[in-house]
Amino acid sequence: MQQTKLNLEIPHSILVTLKIPKTQWVEYLRKSLAVELYREGKLSLGKAKEFAGLSNKWEMIQLLNERGVDIHYSADDSINDLETLNKLLS
Repeated sequence: MQQTKLNLEIPHSILVTLKIPKTQWVEYLRKSLAVELYREGKLSLGKAKEFAGLSNKWEMIQLLNERGVDIHYSADDSINDLETLNKLLS
């Protein structure tokens, strides 16, 4: 997968205010940005999961739930999920 590296300058005082360990800054900011881009409709659930560095969509759904974000789940999504489930159970 091709990746693009971005440099983001953030005032140290902002990062300290977050009150999270320095070792978790990147992970926290990636997840936060993934959640916000999903909330805005800029990323699908799958792309938000990928951006957040999570291993499956259920982890992303849990993260969205923890952050108070509604899931965008259509009738077509449920049909696709049922078809996948039926294939797995057959």
